[in-house]
Order: sequence, then C-alpha cells, then structure tokens
Amino acid sequence: MRNSLLVVLLFLLAVAEALATGKAIFHNLAWSLAGLLVVSYLWAWYNVNWIQLERETASSRSQVGKVAEERFVLHNRGPLPKLWVEVRDHSELPEHRASLAVSSLGPGRHRGWTVRTTCWRRGRYRLGPMTIISGDPFGLFLHRQRLTATSSMVVYPLTVDLPRFGNLTGELSGGGAIHRRTHYVTPNVCGVRDYYPGDSFNRIHWLSTARTGRLIVKEFELDPTADVWLFVDMESAAHFERPTEGRLPASGRPPLSGRPVLLDPSTEEYVVAIAATLSKHFLERNRAVGLLAYSQHREIVQPERGQRQLTKLLETLAVIRAQGHVGIGQLLSAEGAAFGRNSMAVVITPSTDIGWVAVLRGLRRRGVRGAGVVVDPGSFGAPVDATPVLLRLVEAGIPAYRVREGESLVAALMSPAIPS
Repeated sequence: MRNSLLVVLLFLLAVAEALATGKAIFHNLAWSLAGLLVVSYLWAWYNVNWIQLERETASSRSQVGKVAEERFVLHNRGPLPKLWVEVRDHSELPEHRASLAVSSLGPGRHRGWTVRTTCWRRGRYRLGPMTIISGDPFGLFLHRQRLTATSSMVVYPLTVDLPRFGNLTGELSGGGAIHRRTHYVTPNVCGVRDYYPGDSFNRIHWLSTARTGRLIVKEFELDPTADVWLFVDMESAAHFERPTEGRLPASGRPPLSGRPVLLDPSTEEYVVAIAATLSKHFLERNRAVGLLAYSQHREIVQPERGQRQLTKLLETLAVIRAQGHVGIGQLLSAEGAAFGRNSMAVVITPSTDIGWVAVLRGLRRRGVRGAGVVVDPGSFGAPVDATPVLLRLVEAGIPAYRVREGESLVAALMSPAIPS
C-alpha cells in the first residue's frame, strides 16, 4: 500500500510538472505511471477472481489425541496464470494451520493440499471462513476475497480404556438383576402371550400373530441391571487450574503438531475426561448410563445403552464448562431424590467440602449405591487437601478414588485410593 501511495504521489508531481513546464518527459512519465497504476490494480483484482477454493473435512467429529484431517483444492478458473495467491484460514480449531501461499497457478490448473491437526482440547470449533489474498508483481495493490462459508467440528474429550472400575468387574454393588413383569413397554421383551381385551396395540407381536392366526402380544420386564448415573461437578468455585506447560503425551511420542496431547492441568479437564472414560467403560459392558451436571445450565442425559448413547454423552461432555453456581451436594440433593433402589450414582468432583458425602450416604440408605471419584485439587497447586473427603467416604462405606494431576487415569480408577 505504501508503494502505491508513492507511485500516486509521483504521478501527481509528474502531472504538475507537465502542466507547469510543458516538457514531453513529464507527460511521458505521467502517462507511464498512470498505466502502471491501472495495470497493477487490474492484475491484483484478477488474481482474486475467477478462482475457486474447495474445502472437504474428513469428519466433523474428532477426539482429544486424535487427528482431524481436511483437504483443500484451489482452482484457477481464469484465462491467465496467477503469479501468487495466499489462502488464509480463520478457523477456531487450535493449531489448525490450513493457510498456504500458492505460486504460479496456471489457467485451468489446480493445487491441492491436506492439513492434519492433532486435537488437544475438547470443544466445538468453527472451521472457516477463509480469505484469498493476492496482488500485482510490483507490490502496489493487494486484493482480498472473503469466503464466508463455515462448518463446525466437535472434539470429544479424552477417553482411556479402563479394564475395570475398582473391584466391580461384573455387576455393580447394589445393581443386581431385576426380573419383574411390567405393564408398560420397556426395551426388554421377556416373552409373548395371547391378546387380552385392554392390551394396547403397540404390544402386538405381528410376526407371531401372522404365524398363529390369532392376536399375540409381547410381555416386558424391567431393566435387568442397574442404571449408572454420573454426577459431574461443574461448579466454578470448586475447580482449579495451573498455568499450562508443554509436555509429551502419555505415549512418549510427540504429536504431529508438536503440542502435547496430555490433559491440561485443570481439574475441569480431568473431571470431564473421567466422566467420558467411565461412560465408555460402562456402555461397553452393556450398562445403561446417564449424566447429570449443573453447568452453564442443567445438563441431563437419560440412561440408555449402546454406541448412540456414548455419542450423546461425549457430545455433552465436549462443550460442558465449569461455569455453574450449584455445588455437588446440592446437585445430589435435588436430583438424587428421584432415584430408586436399583441405581448407581458415581460422583466425579474436585470438591473438598465433606457435605456432599453425607448426601451420598443418605442416598445409600435408600438403596442407591454410590462411588466417589475425587480429582485432588491439591495436586494442581490449590491450597486444599482432599484426604478428609476420601476418609469420610470410606467411613460411610462408599468406594473412594483419588485422581492426581499427571497420574494415569487407568491406575487411579482401577482400585480405590483408600481400601475400606
């Protein structure tokens, strides 16, 4: 831009001298500078027009520690070559370096490149928009074309493969089988019988009806195993974070982007990673898993089974933030009253307030079994001690797990911190 202003200034001086003196040299100089400005402007304008950029995202979902991949193709649709074109990306995904400078793109030609980014922070991110920048060979003008199209990518939280949760390799404590007939429809069909007046039509088993020639209905029973509820503490006052410093991932191998994949030194990230890990662990064992948290607003995911439920839980955990104003004790009191005797409550919290232990113990008296996973804020540099909370859990007969910063989640969750 400075160069173009200088040329414009010279042009005006040449015009002034030509008018003042009438000499041919100043006329020629004025016309030459005018032609240079016009040609340079049109050249820069052409370079950002008759051009097309294609962007293809391999998947709109990724996970902490995994690689997100995008493919770009830049096409020259014009009749003339483009000496240089810069593609500048404005995506929000951390360390997603999709910008590129392309030189000498001939007419009808294209240039493609692939960007692979190691995801190291959960969340929902915007991909795009992009800006195409180019100029003339003399450096007088720069033109920009903004491509406003955007898409989004969700980065799921970190999960690890957990062989077992404590000593609970089979049924959860208090989560025995329930084989009891029920008059309403459940996912568990236990048999068929003849139709009786009053049976709803959605209970009719049409294949058996067609085979026997008479109306046959399905019978249902209650869920044969206990529901697992994850209580995730998102109270802002309970969480602590120390300044981030670069580290190698747990595998010891540097990621493609050079950034660490290990969790940020934040109790919030550890709590979310534990919730995601336990969700995956129980769902892989065909348990029905639900989630409750008070974050930006009340978050509830009703218990279900299967891969679809895991996706639903990870979607919620990807965007949840420690911005709540309700403590974990209040969350247990408000939501735990609706639980029956065949439920399991797993509390995941950095809170050192022993009050929530009394609430969990009260639920235990009603037949709701519990476990407490305490992310020790003292290991993150907070001036508090989680030991009293763990001891109080053990005194109440509730399995207690302690997770410290930098500690393996597998090692911390496989056995209680203080054996009861």
